[in-house]
Amino acid sequence: MVRVMAVGVFDLLHAGHLHYVEQAKSLGDELVVVVAHDDTVRNQKHEPITTHELRRRMVAGLKPVDEAIVGNPPSTPIFDILDVVKPDVVALGYDQKHSIDSIRAGMQEHGHGNIEVIRVEGLSDDLDGTRKIISRILDLWPGSQGGPYEED
Repeated sequence: MVRVMAVGVFDLLHAGHLHYVEQAKSLGDELVVVVAHDDTVRNQKHEPITTHELRRRMVAGLKPVDEAIVGNPPSTPIFDILDVVKPDVVALGYDQKHSIDSIRAGMQEHGHGNIEVIRVEGLSDDLDGTRKIISRILDLWPGSQGGPYEED
C-alpha cells in the first residue's frame, strides 16, 4: 500500500485542484490531502476566502481523495505533518514554488529521507488557478473594465 500526500490551499476549488489530486492519486493506492491552515495561508499568500474546515470538507468530497486533513498552524515545524500522515510519496503541484531538492534535504534532516517527492503535471487550461479565475471573473463582471455582460 503506497500512501501519497498532497498539500495545498484549495481556496475556491477548481479544475486545477481536481487535476492535482487526480495526478497525486495516480502515484499510489491511498491519497491524503493536507489543506493549509488559515494562519499559514495568511502568512504565505493572502487572506483565505473560505475557512480551512470548509476547504477540507470540499477536498474530502473529491473522488480521488481518501482522506483530507487540516495542516498544522505555522507555529508548528513544517515537517511534523509527515509524522501524522506517514506518506511514502509527497506529490507537489506543478505551480507550487517549493524546490524538490530543498524538500528532500529537509526531510532527510528530519528523519524522513525515505519519502519520495514527485512534482505532478499541470492542467493545460488557462483557468487552472484561483487567482486566474478571479481575474477572469472581474474581467467579465458588469461594471468592471470592459466586461461583456450587461446588468439585468
